[in-house]
Amino acid sequence: MARTKQPPAHASRVKNPEEWTTGDEPMTGAQDSYLHTLAREAREPVQENLTKAEASEKIDELQQKTGRGRSKTPGRKRKNA
Repeated sequence: MARTKQPPAHASRVKNPEEWTTGDEPMTGAQDSYLHTLAREAREPVQENLTKAEASEKIDELQQKTGRGRSKTPGRKRKNA
């Protein structure tokens, strides 16, 4: 049986957007769309032409404000018998 290659232990670490090698590139289409959705919900204006890193930080900020992006506790609700 073939062994699957395991990623290094540090591979799951989340880098700070300021440390991204592509952080100074323009934000992606997905970031732009999600950022506008969050900004609309938070009733905040969106600065255009953000970098990937700036957009990521603003998304994090708006997720906190709107309550989106929070991880949910896994598990199912029980039905009352």
